[in-house]
Amino acid sequence: MSADPVRLTSLAHGGGCGCKLDPAILRGLLADQPVAGPFERLLVGNETSDDAAIWALDDATCLVATTDFFTPMVDDPHDFGRIAATNAISDVYAMGGRPILALAILGMPLGRIAPETVAAILKGGAATCAEAGIPIAGGHSIDTPEPIYGLAVIGLCPRGHVRRNADAQAGDALILTKPLGVGVYAAAIKREALPDGGYAEFVATTTLLNRIGADLAADPDVHAMTDVTGFGLLGHSLEIARGAGLGLVIEADAVPLLPKAEALVREGFVTGASHRNWSAYGSAVDLPAGFPDWRRHLLTDPQTSGGLLVACAPNGAAAILARIRAAGHPTAAILGHVAEGPARLRLAARA
Repeated sequence: MSADPVRLTSLAHGGGCGCKLDPAILRGLLADQPVAGPFERLLVGNETSDDAAIWALDDATCLVATTDFFTPMVDDPHDFGRIAATNAISDVYAMGGRPILALAILGMPLGRIAPETVAAILKGGAATCAEAGIPIAGGHSIDTPEPIYGLAVIGLCPRGHVRRNADAQAGDALILTKPLGVGVYAAAIKREALPDGGYAEFVATTTLLNRIGADLAADPDVHAMTDVTGFGLLGHSLEIARGAGLGLVIEADAVPLLPKAEALVREGFVTGASHRNWSAYGSAVDLPAGFPDWRRHLLTDPQTSGGLLVACAPNGAAAILARIRAAGHPTAAILGHVAEGPARLRLAARA
């Protein structure tokens, strides 16, 4: 069976982590679900919207389990596979674990995509897993209306290294390891309007493994971590705030951005997910007077394979930031802090 060449993004209504469910709808769907157990070995489940489940194998070692998949945000099939795999593996790193194996999740519209295109997607995912040092040990495939690819990933973590998104402490510094703007770039890609050099910037950030998370988890100054994906920086910051029962202050001028993100968002390249995100949680965010919409769109921009958001002791923040940059994240930045008060976000910005 063969098919004419077709743009992958033309077959998807959304792309990457921008096709996640509205966060408010998701909270409603998960509310009042039947609860089995209790399971004494389940250390992290759904309760704080964390990145992966944690199961204690024994007193020393934990199993980390996650799954992530989405529709294409790029047309190059090999890049699509690489980005999707990098994004899925990130959840293990965000919990402080190291991946050990993956299973592929594949849905393809049979007859509309050529077999060699599907093979290239799988090869891209396998290449990223090889970079992470893990095998793709199996998987499952189905016929779907839209292309879908991702991984279920299993990792291991010393019990003392588990880092939840809910354990930030008042006074902690907040560090973001990757720049924002992935969703903005993806919107430009879909409209074939991304400026020269933009695609290379996009692929470089979305295929950069967050393996630094496993190293940071060994540092007692690191209290909490999460990765910034489909709900944007504000959404995932709010999960940290709600989990800890504390406020977060983000210095908008300190947030790192992809080089062309500001220009693109000012030109109107904004995803529908960005609007949905703000509608879902904007009531819990305090913006400065006159804060422009384009800046807000960058903070709600859905990130695919985004960076880690790290809450750490303030006296160790400079050294931790230096370690992160030395590990291949040159734009990592301290962008705020954790504060006493209600579980809300406050944006600060220079006039």
